[in-house]
Amino acid sequence: MHLLECKPIVLDRATVTISTDMLAAFVEVAAQASVSAAAQALGVSKSVVSKRIAQLEQAVHATLFSRSTRRIALTLAGEAYLDFARNALRAVADADERLRDLRHELSGQIRLTAPVSWGQQVLARVLPEFLARHPAIEIELLLGDRLMDIAYERIDIALRMSASATSDLVATPVARLDWVICAAPSHLARSGTPLTPAALVGHPCMGYWRESSDDAWPLQRGDELQTVRVHGRYHANNPEAVACAALAGLGVALLPVYVCADDLAQGRLLRLLPDWTPVTKFGNQVTAVAVPDRLRLLRNRALLDHLKDRLGGR
Repeated sequence: MHLLECKPIVLDRATVTISTDMLAAFVEVAAQASVSAAAQALGVSKSVVSKRIAQLEQAVHATLFSRSTRRIALTLAGEAYLDFARNALRAVADADERLRDLRHELSGQIRLTAPVSWGQQVLARVLPEFLARHPAIEIELLLGDRLMDIAYERIDIALRMSASATSDLVATPVARLDWVICAAPSHLARSGTPLTPAALVGHPCMGYWRESSDDAWPLQRGDELQTVRVHGRYHANNPEAVACAALAGLGVALLPVYVCADDLAQGRLLRLLPDWTPVTKFGNQVTAVAVPDRLRLLRNRALLDHLKDRLGGR
């Protein structure tokens, strides 16, 4: 039987019993702004969802939704109650998961998010092995470059190209993130090989570009730091697109090594300024960020250990 259909939450033994299926219906309708969509998400009929909402409103002595023929929206009382409902459902789910942990059962779902490029090139290659080792675990992998609110969006582990995290989150390094300046032999034959950071100014340059500040490339050699303002005719917010342009001889590229390692090994791209280390806003490591409560779950800790072992984060 599904968790949300079987766990009662007793708020007042004399008068009120609120079940998790009522709370789940309320939270889903609030998220979807539609009884029909909520019913589909929960796998029940519209009448069941409507009945559960009515029961919840009767139990809390408040109208949670304002209804019209065109739309359904939260009332002020509904907005005030929504966080409680989410937290209550999360607490019940966590309690079940903790009990499974006590029995040392690696099971349940892990919601995981990661940047698109790194997730495709690196993360997706090491997850099948973890799933094969733990057949009772499910992984929901969400790839996207948007910085998600992991508590609100119920993310167990967020993998980010940054070492920073807010004080309410736990950050754990799981993989190195090395960067390289490189170009195709065809470009170097045509435009020459830059031997100093300043020489990059004479070349069309391309990087993982999102805003104009990304045209400044800080390079470090020991204690020396130089920042070069580069220029180019091609901008992309995806490193694979930058790598393709570099392979086509379009200019000098600043790339994460995971994107271009094979091309460097095969000589299709050549590393430039090997004594200088690029210093990017993404840092030099991929970090796992999580709400502390989620890291108390055995399956999440096991996945982190697997990622550290396979990606060199230990």
